[in-house]
Amino acid sequence: MDRTISAQELKELLDTEKDLVLLDVRRKTDRDADPAALPGALWRDPDNAASWSSELPPGRDVVIYCARGGSVSNKVLDQLLEKKIPARFIEGGIAAWKESGGRTVEKKT
Repeated sequence: MDRTISAQELKELLDTEKDLVLLDVRRKTDRDADPAALPGALWRDPDNAASWSSELPPGRDVVIYCARGGSVSNKVLDQLLEKKIPARFIEGGIAAWKESGGRTVEKKT
């Protein structure tokens, strides 16, 4: 499995995969600055991935995203993969998702 998924690939996947787990792993400051999120995404603190990752439903694919798809996503992804959780992150983060015309919703903090 690749480490990343493009915004377009995710759009196609969301049309067919109903059991996909979407996680917003932006730092709280980034999330507060831009409360837009992918529909259905749950926010999880990237600094606490070791604790919340055990709560993820077994056997379900996970897609995570941060602000720009860089160090935060890579750090969280490494922790998930270490626990054998099938996960990828959006190339370019939520910024790329928005640029591709992906729908967002405003999440309350």
